[in-house]
Amino acid sequence: MLLKALKHDSLKMTSSFFSKLFGSKKESIDPMNKYLIIGLGNIGPKYDNTRHNIGFKIIDAYASEKETSWSTEKLGDIAYTKVRGRTVVLLKPNTYMNLSGKAVKYWMQKENISIENILVITDDLNLEFGTIRVKSKGSDGGHNGLKDIQNQLSTTKYPRFRFGIGDRFSRGKQIDYVLGEWDKNEELDMPERLDISCKVIESFIASGIANTMNAYNGK
Repeated sequence: MLLKALKHDSLKMTSSFFSKLFGSKKESIDPMNKYLIIGLGNIGPKYDNTRHNIGFKIIDAYASEKETSWSTEKLGDIAYTKVRGRTVVLLKPNTYMNLSGKAVKYWMQKENISIENILVITDDLNLEFGTIRVKSKGSDGGHNGLKDIQNQLSTTKYPRFRFGIGDRFSRGKQIDYVLGEWDKNEELDMPERLDISCKVIESFIASGIANTMNAYNGK
């Protein structure tokens, strides 16, 4: 009986040693090495090519570039990829723009992702078409999607990537403009703008917010 007990203790110690040395699969995933990239937009075919859906358009382009596919999950469409060994979760909320925060908060908690490792991609009326502005924090600027995220997360301190859509509309026509489709000149320039936008996402994950702001803001 003594010999049997000694063998059991020996096996237990060996198992504990290797668990500490290598860790379990779950423990090996460092939350700081996980990222959540969110493209904001409205679901449904009638919104597909509208200015307000540039977040969806950019994240779709990035998913295509990374050769990953989408699956419909709770509160949104989800895709997974890797950047330099880091796990990247891509999210398109299906809550409609004004309730985007619910999906963002849910997937942050589900995937155990820290707030500094999220990037929210959205349209911005205050920037000329295609202009890029990456910030680590800021106000919602009147954007309902950002406003809901701010309310759900109880902070304005989260990274965001604003893509300019311009403000070429007459008084009282803002909603029509935002929910309108791109004009011919914008469509011609879009492939180049999407290519740069994908580089912004990659830079944020690989190099961090400060380097990305320095490299791409204003381009």
